[in-house]
Amino acid sequence: MRLILVDQLTEKRVNFYPLALSRPIWELRCGMTSLAEKLIAKVGAGDVACFVPPYMADAYRRRSEWPVNDPANLAGDDLLVVSARVKAAGFGIEPTGPSQVTVDTDGEVLYARIARADLARLNAGSIDGLLDSAREKLPSADAELPTWNYTWDLVLENPEQLVEDFAAAGRSGIEGAVEEPRAIRGDAKNVYVAPGASVHPMVVLDASEGPVYIDEDVIIHPFTRVEGPCYVGKKSILFGAKCREGNSIGPMCRIGGEVEESIIHGYSNKYHDGFLGHAYVGEWVNLGALTTNSDLKNDYSSVSVVLDGKRPVDTGSTKVGSLIGDHTKTSIGTLFNTGAYVGAMSLITTTGKLLPRYIPSFAWLIEGVVTKGFGKSRFYATAQEAMQRRGCQWTEADEAMWNEIFNMTKPERMEAVRKGRRVLSGHRG
Repeated sequence: MRLILVDQLTEKRVNFYPLALSRPIWELRCGMTSLAEKLIAKVGAGDVACFVPPYMADAYRRRSEWPVNDPANLAGDDLLVVSARVKAAGFGIEPTGPSQVTVDTDGEVLYARIARADLARLNAGSIDGLLDSAREKLPSADAELPTWNYTWDLVLENPEQLVEDFAAAGRSGIEGAVEEPRAIRGDAKNVYVAPGASVHPMVVLDASEGPVYIDEDVIIHPFTRVEGPCYVGKKSILFGAKCREGNSIGPMCRIGGEVEESIIHGYSNKYHDGFLGHAYVGEWVNLGALTTNSDLKNDYSSVSVVLDGKRPVDTGSTKVGSLIGDHTKTSIGTLFNTGAYVGAMSLITTTGKLLPRYIPSFAWLIEGVVTKGFGKSRFYATAQEAMQRRGCQWTEADEAMWNEIFNMTKPERMEAVRKGRRVLSGHRG
């Protein structure tokens, strides 16, 4: 059986922006692992191929071990085709068996189990052709599959997922170095410190309300408090941080200040004081000193998020912070509003006031308004420098992908720029 992960350019894909602008939805994280890792573990797949939006295929191919957008992988074996939005926890379908398909209310294929013998009567020359013909010719399965629908779903389910992932990992105990004096609260079986990790003196690992997993080569400086459930990814460093419950911190991050129930994808910096709560932060983000987001409205009402620059979407939750795309930088003292959408490749400067709830990608936010700034080439130069500092490379494929993202996000950005020009000229409207 071959698992085929599919992430198509559907209307629902926008619900995962700005984080999914530069990666497939299955690369998003919840708990200790990515959505793809959970699906692979659920079905026990050893053979995996994937199909991503064409504009990111070359960039993703460079960092994925799977075949990407290769139709040859749609033949020669039984197939289990699964949408990136399907939740692994609710996927109870046997990976092999008679061919069948399940679609959602909008007609999107959530999964198709295709026996090898049935491939000949389907259009397996492309992923779109396969899904269309499977929808038309295969029996419909009477199965309701839970799906991820918005990025904030991942944030809100993160604490529970951390507990489940810790149990699934099956590890506990101290294999790294935890220096004295040390404090481990709660059941020591709910704490794991991996080989190569270094926990300095005067650090509290509090597992009284959930497990704490410190991955390989993590460094935790004195006067840090880590409350479970929590995962700290490989080679990350915590600098006297107040790491509240429900956090997933990806690899190679630098974290200080207060962080609560947030996902920081990887390779991002929040060195300094400031509060980050119920947020999802992408890669290569740098949050300047005292950068803070609100994650609760003063009237305790449900938070809404603007995903397209126009229409707010009710999250159904009173606690939602910021969604911050890759390669975005903030100046000192930046204040993000509740449920802020902060596009990728943006530069945010402080005004001393809460900023707009929607900031488009490739924006230069100056005096609280969106401008075109010095263009995308300056962002690319900064991205290249930041990646080199961590031993990573900015490639031609990366630049080509970001050029496409620049074009994709142009309408919302230019509308914000036009509004900003009116504001700066004194003609508000």
